[in-house]
Amino acid sequence: MILPIVAYGAPVLRKISKDIDADYADLSKFLDDMWETMYSSNGVGLAAPQVNRDIRLFVVDSVQIFENMEDDERLEFNDGPGIKKVFINAEIIATDGADWSYNEGCLSIPKIREDIMRAERVTMSYCDEQFVEHTETFSGITARVILHEYDHIEGKLFIDYLKPLRKKMLQSKLNDISKGKIRVDYKMSFAK
Repeated sequence: MILPIVAYGAPVLRKISKDIDADYADLSKFLDDMWETMYSSNGVGLAAPQVNRDIRLFVVDSVQIFENMEDDERLEFNDGPGIKKVFINAEIIATDGADWSYNEGCLSIPKIREDIMRAERVTMSYCDEQFVEHTETFSGITARVILHEYDHIEGKLFIDYLKPLRKKMLQSKLNDISKGKIRVDYKMSFAK
């Protein structure tokens, strides 16, 4: 089932999410819905708060980024062919490497894209959908998508990285999004 994406302005996007355990109700169905929702809205990652659940869960598919790149573009990134993974109860252990800029967007903040600086690599501990624990290091575009989605479970948005003046310039667009004054080709829900 395709779930509505929560728009900027919803309180759930600013909450620090809670850990879950293997007994979380209907987890398998929820994960299926997350994947379906992400793909139907042309996303490469989706966090539970974006579908109105304040739990530490997100999904990432950076494989599709590499599949849609030109051959010469792929050479810029060392993390091809990408990953498709579920991250539950994720925690960052370390970030390292040079910070680099990339133009990011967010399904909860449609039609706004900005250049954001993030670390080149991230080492994370997390559980997969079977609640098997992993500690893994990710780099390049995959690390960026993971860091973006991780921010969601920490109540942070990519626009928080913008300089105050830039954010002020975007404020009227952000206000329109929070009021539902935006047209997108996927299901959204707006704060009342």
